[in-house]
Amino acid sequence: MKKLLYLFAIVFTFSCTIKTEVDLIVTNANIYTVNNSFEKAEAFAVKDGKFLDIGSSKEIMEQYNAAESLDAQGQTIVPGFIDAHCHFVGLGFNQQQVNLVGTTSYDEVVKRVVEFQKKNNLDYIKGRGWDQNDWEVKEFPTKEKLDALFPDTPIALTRIDGHAILCNQAALDLGNVSVDSKIDGGEVVLADGKLTGVLIDNAETLVLKHWPKPSKDDLINAIKAAQDVCFDYGLTTVNDAGLSIDAINTIDSLQQTGALKIRVYAMVSTSKENLDYYLDNGVYKTDRLNVRSFKFYADGALGSRGAMLREPYSDKPNHYGLMVNDIKTLQKTAKRIANSDFQMNTHAIGDSANHVVLQTYKSVLKDKKDRRWKVEHAQIISGEDFDLFDDIIPSVQPTHATSDMYWAEDRVGPHRIKGAYAYKQLLDKYGKIALGTDFPVEHVSTFYTFYAAVARQDLEHYPEEGFQIENALSRAETLKGMTIWAAYSNFEEDEKGSIEIGKFADFIILDKDIMTTDINNIPNLKVVNTFVSGENVK
Repeated sequence: MKKLLYLFAIVFTFSCTIKTEVDLIVTNANIYTVNNSFEKAEAFAVKDGKFLDIGSSKEIMEQYNAAESLDAQGQTIVPGFIDAHCHFVGLGFNQQQVNLVGTTSYDEVVKRVVEFQKKNNLDYIKGRGWDQNDWEVKEFPTKEKLDALFPDTPIALTRIDGHAILCNQAALDLGNVSVDSKIDGGEVVLADGKLTGVLIDNAETLVLKHWPKPSKDDLINAIKAAQDVCFDYGLTTVNDAGLSIDAINTIDSLQQTGALKIRVYAMVSTSKENLDYYLDNGVYKTDRLNVRSFKFYADGALGSRGAMLREPYSDKPNHYGLMVNDIKTLQKTAKRIANSDFQMNTHAIGDSANHVVLQTYKSVLKDKKDRRWKVEHAQIISGEDFDLFDDIIPSVQPTHATSDMYWAEDRVGPHRIKGAYAYKQLLDKYGKIALGTDFPVEHVSTFYTFYAAVARQDLEHYPEEGFQIENALSRAETLKGMTIWAAYSNFEEDEKGSIEIGKFADFIILDKDIMTTDINNIPNLKVVNTFVSGENVK
């Protein structure tokens, strides 16, 4: 009997020392899991790209052996950030163009174009990032200086929001643009009866449809360049708001070969060709790519006075803005998408555009449950329309508020501005809010997004009391909006967006605690490491 007891003790002791083999163990961390209880943890184990266990450092170290172990030494870990609305491929192509972000005058724009061309000597020149609202003379530029310097080289310079371009005459000639050119949902801007070179919204296509198309190598290089930038800011999933079939297939191919690690939630551009193709073929889903939504445009942008308002612009009497697509097209498209498994995500800035989109959504979805359709931007909302967000997801970009606050009230007046950039009010109506950047319209920085949402200030910490601070989000709400709520808006909350057992091991290590550090430190936070499926990609 004693021998049996001794043998049992040996077996029991040996069995207790056997540890499960895993791929990665992280210990001694300050982990915000962002689970339903917003619990914290110290450590976790990763196996086959997913979180296998989460707990204290002692528990994890006692139970697991790992091929790789990481002592976080008290650093903060949060789920990988998800940008709920951006232009990922566009960011990549921007690396190949003239960077006009931050220009303080039209002369500086021209100077950057000249310097760019000296280095690159291209047959066609594109650029992006100018904003006349940042200049002393807050008026659209005109093409004369570009015509004089570049009489034979077509130039198209896109405004920061993508809703207006400045072309020289050589570019206008590509599309035979004249003072008599007209297009639905767009405007050819004239001054004293002459072309200024500025084309707004759909009028951009008059020139750009004749522009040389990027090569396959250009597209691949753009995608890889965008990934590098995103990983630097802790983004592990990006929602690209408007992709072509070719771009989607290229992303898929790069992911399948392992050349592209980042996850992409694709909003397909709503051309007839794209609608027909994906509605016929259905949702396409892999671990890294999810094609189950369409991006639709209702109106233009506020900065270029293309946002559709219910009353005239306060700084431009008798001007209401532009509907990029007419109401019948919106309603017809919404009905088609409603009868599929796809989600519809509609760009709506002005209060009129938001009203029409919300009413259309309500009409076509009245008997359908859990469709999670989104209004992208939801920038200016009439008071009575907030209630319509009870089952429509607001997808917003906090840095728009702090970029636009200097001139937005000029556009819409003191009454309408109260219903603008109203993120807390929108959150209260739906119960969740998806946060993004709209990069490259705004900076890619996830920390600028976080700071703008919580402090409602620009990078100079202005205004001191915060812009319409009643609509600030808490830090917890903001972190959720950049992780689990963004995942929910993509129907992906069961696989990402929080650090929980069974979910993809997408997480980031930060140099400071984003939840407790002084609020003014947040814009300068750094990502120490970015992990996708437990793999260190930065």
